[in-house]
Amino acid sequence: MSRSVAVRLLLVAFLIPAVLTGCNRDPNVKKQKFLESGNRYRDKGKLREAAIQYANAVQVDPRFAEAHFQLGETYLKLKDYNRAYAELSRTVDITPDNYQAHVELANLLIAARDLKQAQPHLDILREKQPDSPDTHLAWANLYAAQNNLGSSLQEMQKAIAADPKRSDLYLSLALLQLRANLPDQAEISFKKAAELGPKIMNAQLALGGFYQARNRMAEAEQQFKHAIDVDRQDPAPRAAYVRLLVAEGKKQNVEGFLRQTKAELSDNSEGYRMLGDFYFANGDLDKATAEYSILYGEHPKDAQVKKNYVQLLILKNRLDEATKLNNEVLKANPKDGDALDYRGQILLQKNDAAAAVDALQQALKNDSNNAVAHYHLGRAYDLQHNEARAESEWREAIGLRPDLTDAQRALATLELRRGDFDALTQTAQQIISASPNTPDGYLLRALAEMNRQRFSDAEQDMRKAAEVAPASPAPYVQMGNLHQLQKQYPEAIKFYQQALDKDPASTDALQGVMNTYIVQKQLDQAIAAARTQIAKAPNNSGFYDLLGTALFEKKDLSGADAAFHKAVDLDNNNSDALLKLAQAQAAEGFASQALATYQQSIKDHPREISFYILAGMLYESQNNFDQARAMYQQALNIQPDNPLASNNLAYLMLQQGGNVDVALAMAQTARRGMPDSPQAADTLGFAYYQKGVYRSAIDMFQESLRLNEKAGAADDASVHYHLGLAYQKANQPVLARQQLERVLKINPNNTDARKALSELRG
Repeated sequence: MSRSVAVRLLLVAFLIPAVLTGCNRDPNVKKQKFLESGNRYRDKGKLREAAIQYANAVQVDPRFAEAHFQLGETYLKLKDYNRAYAELSRTVDITPDNYQAHVELANLLIAARDLKQAQPHLDILREKQPDSPDTHLAWANLYAAQNNLGSSLQEMQKAIAADPKRSDLYLSLALLQLRANLPDQAEISFKKAAELGPKIMNAQLALGGFYQARNRMAEAEQQFKHAIDVDRQDPAPRAAYVRLLVAEGKKQNVEGFLRQTKAELSDNSEGYRMLGDFYFANGDLDKATAEYSILYGEHPKDAQVKKNYVQLLILKNRLDEATKLNNEVLKANPKDGDALDYRGQILLQKNDAAAAVDALQQALKNDSNNAVAHYHLGRAYDLQHNEARAESEWREAIGLRPDLTDAQRALATLELRRGDFDALTQTAQQIISASPNTPDGYLLRALAEMNRQRFSDAEQDMRKAAEVAPASPAPYVQMGNLHQLQKQYPEAIKFYQQALDKDPASTDALQGVMNTYIVQKQLDQAIAAARTQIAKAPNNSGFYDLLGTALFEKKDLSGADAAFHKAVDLDNNNSDALLKLAQAQAAEGFASQALATYQQSIKDHPREISFYILAGMLYESQNNFDQARAMYQQALNIQPDNPLASNNLAYLMLQQGGNVDVALAMAQTARRGMPDSPQAADTLGFAYYQKGVYRSAIDMFQESLRLNEKAGAADDASVHYHLGLAYQKANQPVLARQQLERVLKINPNNTDARKALSELRG
């Protein structure tokens, strides 16, 4: 080989990689490869992977309109509507003639009830694409949002005339016809949609859903089974069939069907998770957790299995295991929104509100549209008694996800706590609009109606709740509450019993039965009811808790002790039973056992402040003031504004010669947190007394007596004594003498009052 040929070959060898490298660095080539990769993922149904590739493409070229459009379409399919809107808006900014993007934007804005912003997109479509079926469909959606159903139906007919072979158009027409109360016409349209789209699952499922809504269960079952046969690898028709079985009260058939589904869809994550998800949706956390433990062993690389398992471990309070698995998820993806939210949930479960706030704010820093994280951040603020910020976070969560019923319920609970029944009604209505086939909204609205004493309206909503959720005990529990409120006790018992027939493990239902007997002073019947239900559900910790409470009220302290012990044995996280167990032990005279229970509970639940406060009160009753002070202080270390701990520590400091200024600040905190408490008013008055502000002290002591009388409690000698001392210091001896004589009338053996009275007379 000549030297010149060798040199040429050597140059070629160097040039080829250089050319290839140059191609890889060409942004046009690079963005196109990302786009094509995203399309391949999209065609395989791997939408999240597709979104990543499309996002990579727009990162290479921010004006790559096709990638923005495909990313927007992918976000639509993922139901991430805020991001979809952003990407589609960017698409039309770059390419105003992308009319499909205008269609999607118009429909998104209409769905968000922003009709004014939707109008320009609709006008463009009417001008540029007047005969397009999608233009007619978008206008039909606008008219429907304006409740102009006649015009909406006309537009749908035009859409179908423009493309009579499109299944989705008949499906939209059917839904409109249902809304217009034209069920017979809707059925024809549903059937046409299914006929035109024999492989389109939405059309097949919509027909089955129509049959189910019309209570034509046999036809619904046949249609859902047909849908399963259309695509045996699609979990959606199986899920619809399960919902039908549950609605028919055939839960016993579900478990076997889902085990078969798990075997048949062993390569489909959604499919093999259905059994565990069914247990979770029906509140059977033990079975759900056991099933996910198996799934995690079988599919350790399935991130969704791992995350669902973490959520269940949190709910079961197995926080160390949850933390370990969640850390694995975060190690693989430090910005995983679910895992960041779980970290906040774990801290919430530990009652560490401050750390939970920090963790959830970090989650939202990574994704401000994470509705679930906003909901849990609201919970953290609520734990800190910051109602304004809690409400703000819950409203933000609902704005992002109107179907997030946990946030709706939290907001409703806050409104109920405030006694704002107008707001509660509004929230309930929003839940009904978002989820008309679930009972929650109807039950919350019924609660508002009950508090307004509009009992017939409340009953109507409860019956609607029972209609949409016939297997749920909740509507029957509420119906029992309604009749108990009206003192219709036999009817109340009947409805509570129906709830127990639906769910023999319903603690709310048994509590309703027992309370109905107790208000009639039939304590023995309440205890008998608890024992009867325990025989049916012997592993229910809540039932033993209720039994122990009734036995304690009957002064059967040993029986109460045994029942609370059993409740704790069944569920060591039952804080109510633990607290009552210690109280029963103290009442039996076993103070050391009660303190041991509190101390063990503190060790197991270090962020549960009730244990510290009650232990402090028990130490105080033993005159062990140093230990009492330490317990109250530990409670305040966890929750600095806790009113009960503030009150008790302030009073102890005032009695023991502590810093009066610090005690005054804590007494003011207690008074703000417990404005209806006679004890908090007395403590604040005592602090004013020791500060020498006698007029304010007198006002607070008088307020304490007023609140005590309002509560129907026995006259409190200590408050009269404090008021007498304050009058004495304020140079009002006649009033002072009246109060001190009142003390001796209540308790003739009160030596402090007798001494003060003799000083006045002297």
